[in-house]
Amino acid sequence: MEEKTSLTQRVVEVFLKGNLSVLFLLISLLAGVVALMVTAREEEPQIVVPMADVIVSVPGASAEEVERHVASRLEKMLFQMDGVEYVYSMSRPEQATVTVRFYVGENRENSLVKLYNKINSNTDQVPASVAGWVVKPVEIDDVPIVNVSLFSEREQYDDAALRRLAEEIEIQLQAVSNTGKVAVIGGRPRMARVELDAARLSAHLLSALEVARAIQASNTQGTAGTFNAANREMQVDVGNFLEGADALRHLVVGVQGGKPVRLSDVADVIDGPAEVQSYTRMAFKDGSLFPAVHVAVAKKKGVNAVWVANAVEQRMEELKKSLLPNGVNYRITRNYGETANHKVNELVEGLTIALIVIIGLILLTMGWREALIIAAAVPVTFALTLLVNYLAGYTINRVTLFALTLALGLVVDDPIVDVENIYRHFKMRKEPPLKAVLTAVNEVRPPVILATFAVIISFLPMFFITGMMGPYMRPMALNVPLAMFMSLLVAFTLTPWMSYHVLKGEYGKAEEAPWTMEQSATYRFYKRVLPVFFHSRRLSWTLLSITMVLFVFAGWLALSRNVPLKMLPFDNKNEFQIIVDMPEGTTLESTDSTTLALVEYLRTVPEVKDMQTYVGLASAMDFNGMVRHYYLRQGSNVGEVRVNLVDKKDRQQQSHALTLRLRNDLIGIAKERNANIKVVEMPPGPPV
Repeated sequence: MEEKTSLTQRVVEVFLKGNLSVLFLLISLLAGVVALMVTAREEEPQIVVPMADVIVSVPGASAEEVERHVASRLEKMLFQMDGVEYVYSMSRPEQATVTVRFYVGENRENSLVKLYNKINSNTDQVPASVAGWVVKPVEIDDVPIVNVSLFSEREQYDDAALRRLAEEIEIQLQAVSNTGKVAVIGGRPRMARVELDAARLSAHLLSALEVARAIQASNTQGTAGTFNAANREMQVDVGNFLEGADALRHLVVGVQGGKPVRLSDVADVIDGPAEVQSYTRMAFKDGSLFPAVHVAVAKKKGVNAVWVANAVEQRMEELKKSLLPNGVNYRITRNYGETANHKVNELVEGLTIALIVIIGLILLTMGWREALIIAAAVPVTFALTLLVNYLAGYTINRVTLFALTLALGLVVDDPIVDVENIYRHFKMRKEPPLKAVLTAVNEVRPPVILATFAVIISFLPMFFITGMMGPYMRPMALNVPLAMFMSLLVAFTLTPWMSYHVLKGEYGKAEEAPWTMEQSATYRFYKRVLPVFFHSRRLSWTLLSITMVLFVFAGWLALSRNVPLKMLPFDNKNEFQIIVDMPEGTTLESTDSTTLALVEYLRTVPEVKDMQTYVGLASAMDFNGMVRHYYLRQGSNVGEVRVNLVDKKDRQQQSHALTLRLRNDLIGIAKERNANIKVVEMPPGPPV
């Protein structure tokens, strides 16, 4: 009677006897290499948090009136939409900003459509004092990945001159492939300023309002209709936009005594930088301080941050030769593409070291042939995992690679169990090599399948984490079970085939006697120790009690906070931020003085590389600032200091310990100037 074989044994036998394993090995490795090259690299996983700011203009209204008549009513109306998690507002004189945040994972396009529909369907309820509004969606891809800081030690290149250069660079960088929003931060823009002279206005019998109306009426262009002539239709254009300061000077704003009164007769027209409303500076360790203007570059959704950042850096090198004059320098003060690449490379390095250690242990305990089999099985497992990760739309980021590092200790179990049992059967020499492989694999297949699916099931609840941590941890929820499943697939296909072909040369060597389990040191040890506990009830209960006490003690360490429990460890970043808030009504110069005092202290810190100060406006936002809306900060009483640290390889303290060390001194400096500051570290995950 023919012996029945299980489905798993038949699958193993198909791959063992044919050439499918060779094809599977080559295709999986090739697919893994392609997936590793084409998958986008980012420092953090993509998190979809539909969010939008509704900015409402209310001319002439105080902050209290804006809140009562606009912000509060708009908050209540927007909270009526389904899918909205939070609605919060900020009211200031003449303006309200209402932020709508939908639940994490809500479809972004559908959420924005609902927001627009809600506002447009309630325009009949808009107060008469409202002049207009704008809806500005905000998403993670709006966060700039590169910040280019322009500065000059020459006085001729002040912030206004740097601003004009930055605007040219903005146009050039926008043309770089896969760049998203590009913005210029800081510097005074060019402006034609009209300074009215009261005496000359009075002499020409004109008022400031009449002059303003004349300028507004003259700065228009439109179509007045068409007429037919010479069998052709002609379009009639009326008016022209003012083309510059000279056109303004010659603009007729009134008539006196039958003679035209030009704008230059009653005012001075100045073509130059706007009035100072902000200060942005670049500070270095050597004490130098220069005006600076920044160009912030974001990337498009789903593209590789490393590639975009490298393309921007390359383009800036070209522009340095063709656009920047002598004396104007630039520095990349933010490069999240480089940061993401370093994170990925660090984790890949850690993954490689862990794999080498595991293979080394197998080499010492079993032999080089067995280590070779494991060395082939693990890369194939991860290659298939990365392929599915790419097809599922995930990026390579710190959580993805952490999941693979965590899975490494688990995925080696399946091939090790198979190889060890095949090795044992070869040493026993009870069956021919092919039959021995099938028997060995069939012996361990049920527990291997059970153990693999136990690990997979234990990670599945991570798919149901809510809030921002849900999509943040989803690469781990996907990749650990996926790696375990691929490890099981490799155990069915590749491991038995490689074991048979690599180890069969060792089968039945004449100088070796058949191996028996009773000869092993492990067996002799357990045979001596275990019966002591089996035959003594008191020792059995003692062992069980000690185990329970240790278990309870471990739980107590966690509950008593003697061992801190955190979702994510502190990250060792190369930057931190200082948020400065002065009392309402503080002048721009006083706020600037406070930021410069902080800079002077930071210059004495060995770990600091350089600093950028922003007074009166916000810096280029990061992910933390996007959620906390730091990018909306403006006014003479607000400031920021962005601090770049030397590379973590060149300093002993991690960024968290460093900021703790500096915090008290920075707060002391701020208190002397009646300022409130926040030392902000970039969080290791979403700011929850």
